[in-house]
Formats: sequence, C-alpha cells, structure tokens
Amino acid sequence: MDGLVWPHDPNLLVGIDSRDDAGVYRLTEDIALIQTLDFFTPMVDDPFIFGQIAAVNALNDVYAMGGRPLLAMNLACYPECQDMSVLRRILEGGLDKVKEAGALIVGGHTVDDNEPKYGLSVCGTVHPSRVICNSAAIPGDRLLLTKPLGSGIISTALKAGMASPQAIAEAVAWMTTLNKEGSEAMQKVEARAATDITGFGLVGHLYEMAMASQVEIELNAEQVLFMEGALDYGRMGLIPAGAYTNRDYLLDKVQYLEEVDDTRRELLFAPETAGGLLVALDEGKAGRFMETMQQQGALCFDIGRVLAAGFRPIRIRR
Repeated sequence: MDGLVWPHDPNLLVGIDSRDDAGVYRLTEDIALIQTLDFFTPMVDDPFIFGQIAAVNALNDVYAMGGRPLLAMNLACYPECQDMSVLRRILEGGLDKVKEAGALIVGGHTVDDNEPKYGLSVCGTVHPSRVICNSAAIPGDRLLLTKPLGSGIISTALKAGMASPQAIAEAVAWMTTLNKEGSEAMQKVEARAATDITGFGLVGHLYEMAMASQVEIELNAEQVLFMEGALDYGRMGLIPAGAYTNRDYLLDKVQYLEEVDDTRRELLFAPETAGGLLVALDEGKAGRFMETMQQQGALCFDIGRVLAAGFRPIRIRR
C-alpha cells in the first residue's frame, strides 16, 4: 500500500496510520463507530468450533478498542461441490458467539472457493473520549496480558496429529473466549492503550504499540504464560511458519538484554488466534485491573513495562 494517498477527515479518530485493531469514526459528540473485518482458514476440524473461533477473533478487535459490538456480517468462502451442512455449522458457530457478544448478524457474503474461509465484518460503538487505541502508552505504564500464548503452536501440533486432547481442549477454550470482560475492565480503570494478540505474535503487537506510542517496551519473557503443551510442542519443532516470518521482520527491532530459552523465544513471535488483550496502564491502576479480572474469574498477568524511546523499540529480558 506504499504510495497510496488516504483521505483525511477530522472525525476519523483512528485510521490506517497506527496499524490499530479497527477504524474509529466519530458520528456525534457521544457516539463513535468502530469498524473491523477478519477471516481465515480453519485451524480445527470441527466446523462449529471453527466458526466460533473466527467470530471471536473478529469481535475481539472491537473489544480491544474499548467498544461494544453491535452488528456483524458473515464473510464465507466455501466450495460449492462440498457438503453445505458443514458451511451451515460454521455459520452456526459464528452466530453463537455473535449472540454471546450481544450483537446481531445482519447479512453477509459467500464466495465459491476451493479452500474454506470464514470470518466477520463487525461494527461497534464507543464514546469518542473513551476510545482505547495502541498509540497512547507512556513511560512508566505496566503491560498486562489476559490470555496465555500458544494457540498457533497447538494448532500446528493438531495438524500434525501430535496434539494431546488436553492441549486441544485448553487451546479451544481460550480461542472461543471473547475479550468482553477484559474490555469492560479496561474501561472501568481507564486503561491508556491496548491491542489484542493475533497473527503478528506477542512481540509483533508489542512492536506496533511501541511504534504507535513512540516508546520502548521491556518484556519479561519468563513472566509470559503458555497454554498446556505449547512449550513441549515448540521443542519438538512444531512451530508455525508465521513465527519465523514475524521473527525475521522484527530482527533488527528487538534487543535481548539476557539469554532467553530458544523455544520460549520462538513462541513469543508465533501467530496467535483470538488471543488476549495486551493492556498498557498506569502503575497505580494495574492492581485494580488485575483485581477486577480476578473477581470475574478471568486471567491477567504482568509481562513488562513501558520505557522512554531508546535504542530499539523492544527489549527482552529473561
């Protein structure tokens, strides 16, 4: 997209420049529109669960902006020669999560394609003064994460027929969990910045936040939690190709302050599906956010801090 000239509008609060999770457009003094879209190929065999995961992945973009999903439209690619009952189950899975989010399916579009794909275009709302984007982190902020990593690794192990039932069950549970509670907690404590962890991996999304906020981020690798089996499968070499793509792209943007275990390091770059919220907030509010999440029975853990801009955008400690 280099060289393309994008139109500007004073009511466009979040556009393409910051590589944020969604676009945000102010409609009135009290209402801003959030718009996002996401779809991908299956990572599990069950079509209903695939539909759930794809819907969660798209809906979570609205939650990452501190908003509430309102409307969704199905985006589906499916071969006409295949059993249409499978497509129905995919759509049922998506509908299940849209209902859970309190939103409405209002239509969609289907294309004949050899490889199934599914996702949503989602519209939500947020108060213009309460938009949470990835560009507002400041030095001194703590960084909290609301889901463990590992969905990309476990999906790779599943495709290889090597994932245990326990590992699959945990990964599916996390990938089908909406970030609704985390989003509500962010608004409650007035978090400063946020994004959700998806295909660019944890380090990739940390980098986007660092660049958008013009800060440096220090990550404590050993404080990052992983799903059951993820580290074991990583040591077996079951690492998705996207992890290496992400790592190579970020090679000159990361500084290792201490030696980090090779497998753990690779998993920090691995793509995630429907990952948790990465939240930057004032030191004094971090405890309140974690307490709010715990009261809701949700996970939250501290992974690092925000520093003044330095030598490289990302510093990683053991």
